[in-house]
Amino acid sequence: MSTMIGPYEQTAAAKAAYDARWERILACVRLEQPKRMPVGFHSFFYPANHGGITYKELMHDYEKAKKACFDVVMEFEPDGVYPLLMGTGQGLALEKLEFKQLQWPGHGVGDMQPYQYLDREYMSADEYDDFLFDPTGFYIQKYLPRVAGAFEGFDKLPSFPGLHYFRLVNGIRSFALPEVRASFDKIVAAAEEVNTFFGHHTDWVQKINAAGYPLFNGVNAVSPYDFIADYFRGATGMMKDLYRHKDKLKLVLDKAAVFLTKMTITNAKMSGNPIVFIPIHWAPDAFMSPKQFEEFWWPPFRKMLMGLIEADLIPMPMWESDCTKRLEVIKDIPAGKCIYWFERTDMVKAFEVLGDRVALRGNLSPSMLTTGTPEDVDAAVKHLVDNVWNKGGNLILDGAFGIPDETPTPNVRAMFDAARKYAGG
Repeated sequence: MSTMIGPYEQTAAAKAAYDARWERILACVRLEQPKRMPVGFHSFFYPANHGGITYKELMHDYEKAKKACFDVVMEFEPDGVYPLLMGTGQGLALEKLEFKQLQWPGHGVGDMQPYQYLDREYMSADEYDDFLFDPTGFYIQKYLPRVAGAFEGFDKLPSFPGLHYFRLVNGIRSFALPEVRASFDKIVAAAEEVNTFFGHHTDWVQKINAAGYPLFNGVNAVSPYDFIADYFRGATGMMKDLYRHKDKLKLVLDKAAVFLTKMTITNAKMSGNPIVFIPIHWAPDAFMSPKQFEEFWWPPFRKMLMGLIEADLIPMPMWESDCTKRLEVIKDIPAGKCIYWFERTDMVKAFEVLGDRVALRGNLSPSMLTTGTPEDVDAAVKHLVDNVWNKGGNLILDGAFGIPDETPTPNVRAMFDAARKYAGG
């Protein structure tokens, strides 16, 4: 007997494989070690290298991108897959939006070069009050025109709070301005492209689901501190704010925690997948003192984590770089509700501190994956199996931040083979 997923037929065998893979992941979350160690597949531009196409093609040619991303799933048979098209397939939409915060293959960088984020100050320190008073108005009239050319006409729109009765009628005159109308035309064109892109994303997801492979996560999110530091204040501005504007910064972080949590819950429920991937940028040991972490970074993020957990979601923070000094602090969450993915933190130490609290994910070295041998990869997997999995750890194997773009395919194969050899149940 078979079932249909979208236009694709799922056989009984594929459904059984899908269910078994998803259950391995959820068992780890519940701190109930499954018989076999699950292996995740997260990557950005590796499918292009694997499929013999350029990074630019991966971002701009939907059909080539779907094939390249489907082929890597079929070859390595992971237990859970990052929504690969979401990570790299939005080149045409970015172009139509005239997006300014990023350079991407064929747009600012070469056809075989990855993303480059442009760290700039997109909100000044003296605009904290504007943000706190009316975040939506600040977004519409100031922030959006700064980060995407399609919105540049929005700086001419009226201030919406206070529009009422005949003031509402007279207040909409700016909508007739040529630059405002031009912005709406550009936004509609970009939105149509995003709809096209989402159609291809949905088609790809249905195809891998029908073949027996679940998405690892349905949506991405961001921590409140990283949200402001990365996308509003920039690195330099945010580090100064820790000293010069600490009280207003805390107010902004508290407010951001509320609307980021609401937005994430809504998006995750729509996706139908409870796991929320949260890349963490500013938490590492080297970026701020333990005192600053406990005062500024952790409280609004814990508030967000608790909101997601209460909504029956599974937060999966990806703790970038080395967060060893944070382990005792970030342990303060309910047991059996999260996946903590570590990039460079010693996984054995993480297991010692957090093994009774969260599932773990990671964390094969990117330098080893890209420049080592299959034998090196095999030994690294065995180390994690011997010191985490075989000691009761609920480990989901993956690269430090997934599979690096330049990883030789034999090394990717060695990772999956070693997992099944040493922890295959």
